[in-house]
Amino acid sequence: MALIMERIGIWVGAILTFAIFSFLYRDNPFYKIAEQIFIGISAGYWFIYTIYNILIPNLFTPLLTNFSANLLLLLPALLGILMLCRLIPRIDWVSRYSIALVVGTTAGLFFKRYLQSDVINQMNATMINPFSAPDLAATIGQLILIIGTVTGIIYFFFSKKHEGVFGGTARVGIFFLMISFGAAFGYTVMARISLLIGRLDFLLGDWLGIIKP
Repeated sequence: MALIMERIGIWVGAILTFAIFSFLYRDNPFYKIAEQIFIGISAGYWFIYTIYNILIPNLFTPLLTNFSANLLLLLPALLGILMLCRLIPRIDWVSRYSIALVVGTTAGLFFKRYLQSDVINQMNATMINPFSAPDLAATIGQLILIIGTVTGIIYFFFSKKHEGVFGGTARVGIFFLMISFGAAFGYTVMARISLLIGRLDFLLGDWLGIIKP
């Protein structure tokens, strides 16, 4: 019985994979059905996950165990209920308070995180003595890092016209930016190729059995 269910699951996965791939030809009902199935299952999964892994251990269990010591938990519970008012058109404006608090708090937390990871760490990596590196390759790498950072910042300095030496430095910054954007784009493409390889491995291996692990 387990083997039969496994084979049914593999066939369902293969059919849905081909339904998604059909979008490469054009938008069609098969793609829309597979898309809606994926969205529906994802929404149902995260709904159950939120209940059993977030609400129950972090809200209901503490309140039922020791209500008086966890009264502050009623505040986020109230904000969550207010957010659900978005579903009621007459009082949907109430949800704006919860959404504003979430957006503001998230922006503040991520600003601090990005300030530490992107700005401060980048400054620390730039303010170094490249000639103290242990070998020539490390020295060249540190020099490239310093030049790329400085010229990239100069490119975004628009208070002075980009001409002469200043303009040439800004153009050097453009090359570094294009290399950076190209590397980021290439990384994204390779991530998508990795997903494609995973699907082909499923079709040729689990489904057709042409390739063996």
